[in-house]
Amino acid sequence: MEFDNKPSQETKDKWHSDPNNWKLGVFYYNKEDKRIFPPKRVSGMGWTINHANPKSTLAMVGIFVAVLMIIKLVKQ
Repeated sequence: MEFDNKPSQETKDKWHSDPNNWKLGVFYYNKEDKRIFPPKRVSGMGWTINHANPKSTLAMVGIFVAVLMIIKLVKQ
């Protein structure tokens, strides 16, 4: 039986407020945090990507490729 070890909101808030998890103050990098899109440092401003999570990088590349394809289709 597999247990789902989701971190508590308190743990997520602790990760979010830890300056060591923010590279150059804007890039979120936390290997413990499995979220692909955690909230940005300034609350209410949307989401950022967790650069420590490989799924985040794949998601951003996928979004970028999709946007490029849409632009290419619109220009035809």
